[in-house]
Amino acid sequence: MAKADIKPKSIHGAKKWSADVENLYRFQQAGYRDEVEYKQVKQVDTVERWPETGFVKKLQRRDNTFNYYDKQRECEDKEVHKVKIYVY
Repeated sequence: MAKADIKPKSIHGAKKWSADVENLYRFQQAGYRDEVEYKQVKQVDTVERWPETGFVKKLQRRDNTFNYYDKQRECEDKEVHKVKIYVY
């Protein structure tokens, strides 16, 4: 399967916070499903991350502006249920 053909097979909502949910939250705030779609659309191999936490540090939105994120958790408990988890 070509890289550009990657589509999710299913989707479900996050139930509790985790580091993976935090990173998905950041990708979805920037207008992408997840890291797979971000790399596909922006044609990059890596995503800039905080070395201490592994959380996403900076993402380029679809309108070519940037979202910058803190080292600490940004996805509050009340936002967790809004995060969509895609299964490939």
